[in-house]
Amino acid sequence: MKKNHLAIIAVLAVLVAAGGGWWVYFGGANSGPGFADTGDAELVALGKTVYVAQCAACHGANLEGQANWRERRPDGRLPAPPHDATGHTWHHPDPQLFETTKRGVAALLGPDYKTDIGGFGDVLGDREIWAVLAYIKSRWPEPIRRRNDKLNAQAKAARR
Repeated sequence: MKKNHLAIIAVLAVLVAAGGGWWVYFGGANSGPGFADTGDAELVALGKTVYVAQCAACHGANLEGQANWRERRPDGRLPAPPHDATGHTWHHPDPQLFETTKRGVAALLGPDYKTDIGGFGDVLGDREIWAVLAYIKSRWPEPIRRRNDKLNAQAKAARR
């Protein structure tokens, strides 16, 4: 009987852990909506406020990025890229953008990657990060948003 109880507890623990991971990834308690919802006016407004305070100094007030953002400087670092339609941000699904913003590019590409920016996980809460992403996406032209929506649909399907 004890073995049955332990087996049941082990199965329940695995299910809770798997469900908890899914819940956090797709919008759990502290993670915000799980995808940047441009239809949520409150989230977009919060994102604008956070963007102005935390991002605009490097990425530009109009999401334009720094000049020559594709060319490495003498120190090996790239200038801040644009987050508007001219940049590459929209080429990535929201969960990847979230992780990049939270953990930093070097955390994802390796400690040898040279960058001026770290992650914002110690500065911003998950909801604030999702809000910034929603604000950025809200500024993209509709065709770009639709293309990004397709990436997000693929990301959701891959997680199932």
